[in-house]
Amino acid sequence: MAEPLKGALILGQSGGPTSVINASAYGIIRAGLEADAITKVYGAHYGILGVLNDDLMIMDEEPAEEIERLPYTPASALGSCRHKIKDPAVDDSDCRKILETFRKYNVRYFVYNGGNDSMDTCNKVSKYMKSVGYDCRIMGVPKTIDNDLFGTDHCPGYGSAAKYIATSVMEVARDTMVYESGVVSVIECMGRHAGWLTAAAALANTEEPCVDLIYLPERDFDMDQFLNDVAKCYEEKGDCIVCVSEGIHYADGRFVSEAETSATDGFGHAQLGGLAAKLADIIHKKLGVKTRAIEFSLLQRCAAHIASRTDIQEAILAGRTAVQAMLAGETDKMVGFVCDRTNGYQCRTELFDLASVANFEKKMPLEWINEAGNGVFYDFVDYARPLIQGETSVDMKAGIPRFARLKRIRAR
Repeated sequence: MAEPLKGALILGQSGGPTSVINASAYGIIRAGLEADAITKVYGAHYGILGVLNDDLMIMDEEPAEEIERLPYTPASALGSCRHKIKDPAVDDSDCRKILETFRKYNVRYFVYNGGNDSMDTCNKVSKYMKSVGYDCRIMGVPKTIDNDLFGTDHCPGYGSAAKYIATSVMEVARDTMVYESGVVSVIECMGRHAGWLTAAAALANTEEPCVDLIYLPERDFDMDQFLNDVAKCYEEKGDCIVCVSEGIHYADGRFVSEAETSATDGFGHAQLGGLAAKLADIIHKKLGVKTRAIEFSLLQRCAAHIASRTDIQEAILAGRTAVQAMLAGETDKMVGFVCDRTNGYQCRTELFDLASVANFEKKMPLEWINEAGNGVFYDFVDYARPLIQGETSVDMKAGIPRFARLKRIRAR
């Protein structure tokens, strides 16, 4: 075990928020404040942009009661971004700015909390600091409702989003039963290339029949077969509930969504949406039945009121583990989970090399998807059900949640 470095810690949040991203921040902040070797804990305002622009918040000066509310507060309390830093092997201007900030505040620990692209940022910064001889330990903490990070069994944020989807599908199913006339409800969930989130709709079926058809991007989509599936279900039941991933695509790779545009985020990913409305319209025109389009959109990632307690606790654990690992000498790693479901549910942390995680998407196993490509097997339910267990302890004031309110005191 290496000796701890004496210096400050910077925490950054990146990418799309989750309902438990601040639980990881809490774990990082608390572990940093408790460590003798860490002289100051800073939060980067708007992720890596805060480091590039010397825009840091002093977490040591935040009220303790507001820090304690972080695990139950949705969205990114420090501010997020989707910014791709330049590859230092081609242009090191971004990394030189980051180094200037690190030196100014004597930063010896850097934790970046995000998804695939965030781990790539982490890896670039880590490699650059090593190349210039600046002693700084760097750790990635996973965050994504998409659940598509390589290595780790699952990602903080996924369990709560899965719980929201399963619950909402159950509620939609009950709502469709109140009228005598039938309806086809098309529910769109997030997931560009991986179907983990949409598959969570199957969890609703463990208590009572709810969702009828599930389509994931791991299998090519066929419109004619889709219409046949819906028609058969509607004929047999008198109604039909369909869940689709926003990223379902045809065999030639084209997204089915009509809302795919030239607009992209900072990492070049196409912006998707409008799929449920498109499919509902096609079903109505081709089959002549009443349809309803539902897009969960941001609700699935910010529904802290129904967050999984397991997810919250594991998010805190991931943050704490990152700091403890850096103090012990680890760097250029991502904290992940290794789980055992053979006799109950057991979860432990493990460190994965950032180079093996960055820019690699973990998709749903094809053997968990039925041959018709319109449903998932119980293997998935066995995998996901432990992740949605337990309820949140969000503080309620006057009947609504009281979330953390940080002062965001800037470093100078």
